[in-house]
Amino acid sequence: MAGADEDFDEASFFQSLNTGSPFPIQPVKAAKARSKGTKTQKAGTLFDKAPAAPPQDVSTAITPEEADTGDALPEDDASTPEVPLYHGHRDRVRKRFDKIGGEAFEDYELLEIALFGVIPRGDTKDIAKRLLRRFGTFAEVVGAPKHLLQEVDGIGPNAATDIKVLAAVAQRIARGAVIKREALTSWNLILEYLRTAMAFDAVEKFRVLYLNKKNLLIADEVQQEGIVDHTPAYPSKVVNRAYNLGATAIVLVHNHPSGDPEPSKADIELTRAIIAAAKGHNIVVHDHIIIGRNGHASLRGQGYI
Repeated sequence: MAGADEDFDEASFFQSLNTGSPFPIQPVKAAKARSKGTKTQKAGTLFDKAPAAPPQDVSTAITPEEADTGDALPEDDASTPEVPLYHGHRDRVRKRFDKIGGEAFEDYELLEIALFGVIPRGDTKDIAKRLLRRFGTFAEVVGAPKHLLQEVDGIGPNAATDIKVLAAVAQRIARGAVIKREALTSWNLILEYLRTAMAFDAVEKFRVLYLNKKNLLIADEVQQEGIVDHTPAYPSKVVNRAYNLGATAIVLVHNHPSGDPEPSKADIELTRAIIAAAKGHNIVVHDHIIIGRNGHASLRGQGYI
């Protein structure tokens, strides 16, 4: 029986049954060749697989048109633009302002939020800090001359104009608090208004506050504008204007751009000349106030009136 088994041809047997072998029968030589590492080609069988296509890198498969427009860029960390650190910063500052109000803001923060409307895009915090380094305080920034504002990096002609609008708004608000008010009982408000209007001007200005018999402020006028350390003033012009307005009292005011409000000898002499001219028209000179960045001086308070 052993010899019969060795001569048995399995392939021929199944073919005679017309069924075919359920398993692919590989010739002994092919099996031996494969065991030796040769690349013998197998006959096609049930378990053969088609060679796999090389994988395509989908992330880089973009058309030249897409590359030009940037509409379909690869999702690569190196090519994805970073979100700026100040993204959403303006909304956060506005919400903080709504929550705590402007009184709690530092000068640079208040100036920063004021610049939002002036500079529609970009980081205004650094610009605000540069302005403060140059001029000192919020009030000095908005009071600075336009040409000096434009010397600060980030401030162009339009931005400088809008900053000067802030100054005009502040003056209008301060003036509204004192106009038609009894001057002597509103003295602190008047001083605050004068500081807002004149303390940071680059040249001297001479102005007069005109009061009626009830000491209500009826007019506020800049009469002369001079140079950095001098402005001319004419007693007859001051008195004639008071007479035409029906004023019975006046307050003289001028500024010192140097910042020091102490009166000069010329300031004292001008005050006495106006007092003498006004006396003939029954007009009283209540005071002569000198405004500077470092405070104010009253000639009445110093005994010169």
